Amino acid sequence: MRKARGPRSCFSRDVQADQRSIALIAEMIHTASLVHDDVIDDASSRRGKHTVNKIWGEKKAVLAGDLILSAASIALARIGNTTVVSILTQVIEDLVRGEFLQLGSKENENERFAHYLEKTFKKTASLIANSCKAVSVLGCPDPAVHEIAYQYGKNVGIAFQLIDDVLDFTSCSDRMGKPTSADLKLGLATGPVLFACQQFPEMNAMIMRRFSLPGDVDRAQQYVLQSDGVQQTTYLAQRYCHEAVREISKLRPSPERDALIQLSEIVLTRDK
Repeated sequence: MRKARGPRSCFSRDVQADQRSIALIAEMIHTASLVHDDVIDDASSRRGKHTVNKIWGEKKAVLAGDLILSAASIALARIGNTTVVSILTQVIEDLVRGEFLQLGSKENENERFAHYLEKTFKKTASLIANSCKAVSVLGCPDPAVHEIAYQYGKNVGIAFQLIDDVLDFTSCSDRMGKPTSADLKLGLATGPVLFACQQFPEMNAMIMRRFSLPGDVDRAQQYVLQSDGVQQTTYLAQRYCHEAVREISKLRPSPERDALIQLSEIVLTRDK
């Protein structure tokens, strides 16, 4: 994104250093959110390794996540751009609001899917969208470019999470590095479940009780696999990636722009 938005000649070394700092800050925010998520979900493994809370306990895991966020905040302040600070602090707010959204559910099916997509944006796509926007703000004064960067990141981010939700049903634990069907076990209805519910209305009751009764998780998984929920979610991810490509294609042709287009294709074909 840093190079795709305009000619290389307009970048100073300071700007490039600050843009690299955005990447580091985004990674720190992401890591902190994963540490905190594992505490909330009482998860014991992630990416094939024991979680922080599994090794050190919940209290130290919470403090570790807080420490990483504080380091990210210090690095962000050192950039010294108030617009960028505002953009990236929005990510932290969205992460918390997304977690609150995940704790709730909607009875109405249409509202339920909108709720799911809003949660997906706040918990996953906001980080990518606002990081892309922050990099473009540092390197270019044109608000139109900032919006292109934001929309690209938003659409890629939502597609990424949709595919992640598909893999929870189609991949194996060893490849994913975490238990599969994890979302069902946490009481969460993701895209494949919501699409499957359109074919199997009896899933509504399970969704509302968050798959809490014995046998709910296994039955819901079978309904998903018997339906076209996985295919529909994959198709929706493709639509978001196509929109990301449409947005980034508004920038001038360059190898960097082509790499961002290729990235959107990788999001769709990943298997872990």
